[in-house]
Amino acid sequence: MPKHVPSSLNPRSPLVLDTRDLPRRPGALRTVKRVVPAPEDLGVELIGVPAGADLDLDLRLESVSEGVLVSGTVSGPIKGECGRCLREIDDSVAVNIQELYAYENSTTDTTTDEDEVGRMQGDLIDLEPALRDAVVLTLPTNPLCREDCPGLCPECGVRWDELPADHSHQQVDPRWAALSQLTRKEE
Repeated sequence: MPKHVPSSLNPRSPLVLDTRDLPRRPGALRTVKRVVPAPEDLGVELIGVPAGADLDLDLRLESVSEGVLVSGTVSGPIKGECGRCLREIDDSVAVNIQELYAYENSTTDTTTDEDEVGRMQGDLIDLEPALRDAVVLTLPTNPLCREDCPGLCPECGVRWDELPADHSHQQVDPRWAALSQLTRKEE
């Protein structure tokens, strides 16, 4: 009896791959190229792929003895904000993906843990968890608009690169204010 009983997949979902036309003999191969909308919450706190943005899938599905090996690239736009200066970031990401999806009732059910390999549901593969892992793990947790971003002035909150070189918020301690008046009189 299989360890994992997943919910049924919708074959019309853009991230569900149908393998009916892929023979179940090792070495059989099929390529899939498609553009799909990005799922919700594909990212980290400061940066991610906007929901519904076009993701380009360039995949190779290969039959192996225990299931189907899916490998290829996923690319798409990312949007977010710089972790130092809060400037908007518009970029793109391209990640490699490789995941084994085991056939139902294959020996992988008894030799692997439930979350070690993906599971097929009949002839269907749910690509979303593997895609989510690949993209989210690639994104920086503290994105920068540029490598040498100086950030914000902690006093006024203006970006350092927009301030003059002599910008400062020198504050005189009120206990020493009388002494600063003496130096001004001498000048």
